[in-house]
Amino acid sequence: MTDPHAGPVTYFTSDHRTIDAIWADLEEAVDGGNASRAAVLWRRFDGALRRHLEMEEQVLFPAFEQATGMNGMGPTAVMRMEHEQMRGVLSQMEQEASRGDYDALSDHGDTLLMLIQQHNVKEEGMLYPMCERTLTPRWAEIAGRLEQF
Repeated sequence: MTDPHAGPVTYFTSDHRTIDAIWADLEEAVDGGNASRAAVLWRRFDGALRRHLEMEEQVLFPAFEQATGMNGMGPTAVMRMEHEQMRGVLSQMEQEASRGDYDALSDHGDTLLMLIQQHNVKEEGMLYPMCERTLTPRWAEIAGRLEQF
């Protein structure tokens, strides 16, 4: 993981790429019929994505909203709604994983991947740069809070 002190654009974009890489490894394990590896990678992917969403919702979004006065409105409201959609698909995927049906998990993953890709474009193209401009004076304190995750 990238050093959180690098700034919101670098930090969170790097985390997106890390999550993408775990998903690619998971798909490869599923396609190769390696259920035990798929199980391990599923837990890693689920944990990494949920951690990322929590960092944004508990640290980044509140700091941005406080700095801009957009409390619960604007781009962060849209991002939170999309996070809930992602969590819904993750829950479906968890059900498939608990049955050991990694092919079905991968099918749900196609839906999740589409949501994530559209979401990441908005964050990386708009929200993170806005956060970079707005939060730079407080970034060291915010980065310290991110390190707790």
